[in-house]
Amino acid sequence: MKITLALCASLPFSAVCFTPSSLHNGRVAKLDLKMADSTAAADNGLVDLAKDANPVVGYFDPLKLAEQEFWGQSSEATIGFLRQAEIKHGRVAMAAFVGYWVQSNWHFPWANTLAGDPFPSIDLSPEEQWDATPLNARLQILTVIGLLEIWDEYGGGNDNPHYMRGRQPGKYPTFQSFRDNIHFVFDLYDPFNLNKKMSEKKKAERLVMEINNGRLAMLGIFGFLAADAVPGSVPVLNSIAKPYDGNVMIPFGADTQLEQSSIIGVLSFTGFIAVANAGATRVKKENELAAAAAIVAAEEAAKKAAEEAAAAKIAAEAAAAKAAADAEAEAEASSTDGGDAENDEAAPSEESQSEESSTAEETGTGTDL
Repeated sequence: MKITLALCASLPFSAVCFTPSSLHNGRVAKLDLKMADSTAAADNGLVDLAKDANPVVGYFDPLKLAEQEFWGQSSEATIGFLRQAEIKHGRVAMAAFVGYWVQSNWHFPWANTLAGDPFPSIDLSPEEQWDATPLNARLQILTVIGLLEIWDEYGGGNDNPHYMRGRQPGKYPTFQSFRDNIHFVFDLYDPFNLNKKMSEKKKAERLVMEINNGRLAMLGIFGFLAADAVPGSVPVLNSIAKPYDGNVMIPFGADTQLEQSSIIGVLSFTGFIAVANAGATRVKKENELAAAAAIVAAEEAAKKAAEEAAAAKIAAEAAAAKAAADAEAEAEASSTDGGDAENDEAAPSEESQSEESSTAEETGTGTDL
């Protein structure tokens, strides 16, 4: 019954949050809240994605986050980070929203600890159930989350690019490297390869659905938390909200003093920041490696071009020398042929002179007679 009430109460409220005010007030002047489509957003598909997700609102970036350059990276890297963050938080919110319903209405029958302690009663609110869960169990949950974050930041131990360096936002790396080196474990996405043959068009449509559901779940889970932490803050949930006198933003507030819990929170936040910085450091290193590789490639290309130019010069010089030698040889051959021809022409003249001389002698002799 509580699930039905929660569904009926939260979904209309969340849907209202997605509906523009102009639709609530009828045909009124459009609010000039839409920002001009930035070049970076258009180039990275954000404008088209926004129109697919919500054709009425469209692209809306009042803080111009798509034009920022986080950690000294490019706007494309920043967009990759923001898209990854939204998809990740949407998935966490969907799990939390469903978990809130389950914890409020269904009690796990098996033991919660090795000592045989049961799970917290459903008479408690989900926030109180968290406080009633043993500290070691909560630390285990946060540790697993941290390990999953590290695995994501480092691309699953493979050569997958970082999501700020071209990897598809929201695409969690597989555990193939873990399976190959440690033991078998299912992948988080599609562990049974049921979507292996899904078309790219269908994948794109489901991604838009996931983004919308994640945004709705973020509003829904915060609606539940606000209704429990501040009674009356969400009127449509008053009938099912259970007041919680703790602080939902201090995960260990029930175990330690505020100061100690704040220290734990700071350390946890520092740990997550360290993971994010590790990812940014990896991206920076990849940029440096890419730049160095580009320089090496350019140097190798220049060296190869110089070698080819030198080889071409040598070949041209050799061809010119050969042409000169051939020309000289032809000139010599032509000169030799000309001398032989002159000799041939001179030889008949001498013979004719000899014949004329012989004839003259014979004529003289005849005269004497």
